[in-house]
Amino acid sequence: MRVIAAMSGGVDSAVAAARAVDAGHDVTGVHLALSRNPRSYRTGARGCCSIEDSNDARRAADALGIPFYVWDMSEEFADEVVDDFIAEYEAGRTPNPCLRCNEKIKFAAVLDRALALGFDAVVTGHYARLDESPDGLIEMHRAVDHGKDQSYVLGVLTQEQLRHSLFPLGGHTKDVVRVEAERRGLQVANKPDSHDICFVADGDNAGWLAEKLGPKPGEIVDESGAKLGDHDGAYAFTIGQRRGLRLGVPAADGKPRFVLDIEPVSGTVTVGPKAHLAVDGLTCIKPLWCSTPPTEAFDCTVQLRAHGDEHRARVSVNDQGFAVELIDPAFGIAPGQACVIYQGTKVLGSGTIAATQRVNELMENTDRSS
Repeated sequence: MRVIAAMSGGVDSAVAAARAVDAGHDVTGVHLALSRNPRSYRTGARGCCSIEDSNDARRAADALGIPFYVWDMSEEFADEVVDDFIAEYEAGRTPNPCLRCNEKIKFAAVLDRALALGFDAVVTGHYARLDESPDGLIEMHRAVDHGKDQSYVLGVLTQEQLRHSLFPLGGHTKDVVRVEAERRGLQVANKPDSHDICFVADGDNAGWLAEKLGPKPGEIVDESGAKLGDHDGAYAFTIGQRRGLRLGVPAADGKPRFVLDIEPVSGTVTVGPKAHLAVDGLTCIKPLWCSTPPTEAFDCTVQLRAHGDEHRARVSVNDQGFAVELIDPAFGIAPGQACVIYQGTKVLGSGTIAATQRVNELMENTDRSS
């Protein structure tokens, strides 16, 4: 097959491209330029979109003997990822920009361009596995290395996108990948993993949002409505947050307070005890199914954060998306986050959390007395 290898400049994408070459594919390396001013994005070990990352990707492609190009995706990235990130926080929600980037950029804009140019697939360094089921559908499963598993941020992919995707690393651990990179003479063999948000240059999300949105003062209150403090912008908070609240009034029981609710119109941030963060139900919209959409309720597990635990659940589909009954309550779940559905290791699909249902009053009373 003729394939595009999306090369971020890290060890994973370099080894994925190398394995595609070994498999006999006709491979072309592509690095995505996601900013018209790359120096404004993260550099060093913490990024994936900087000038040095582009140079690392080019050197890896040269070592593999494959053609290499840089594709300018800065306009698409700004529209679909950065602007969406700002709008979601301004609306009091907590988005996942990496998941959004996979959905709108790496497996939409890039794949569309690749197919238009006559390529058959896009290969990436994501840790996930693809298998063909007996009925011919492509199934996505968790990676063998659960510590590196990235199926959560790939839960937005459709069956058509999966048919044109290759994930060569899903059956191996990160340690094996690094050893292989070193054996191949790739200079990125020991390059640290990227993390955090690439377009927030210094890692200060709240400060970055403040620059974009400006001051929007509001109050921090307890569940009774009593004022505990002030803030410069509700966008600096997320549900479940404990640090950085700067409250002038301690809780009566001396225990830490957590953000329970964010009201974006008034800018009111409500805080309270951790027990009141527990939710046992979710309303999810914008469903994306990796295979055949379900028509009946079913038992499954769900993951609600990129590196979060799985929760036993029952999912019921509806006209807007699906509802989730959590058998194992979850804490600190915010609207805007993604709910990815699994059966065993297989990814069924995902949805955006629009609302949460707090654990019933009886449970809350039990928590308060414990």
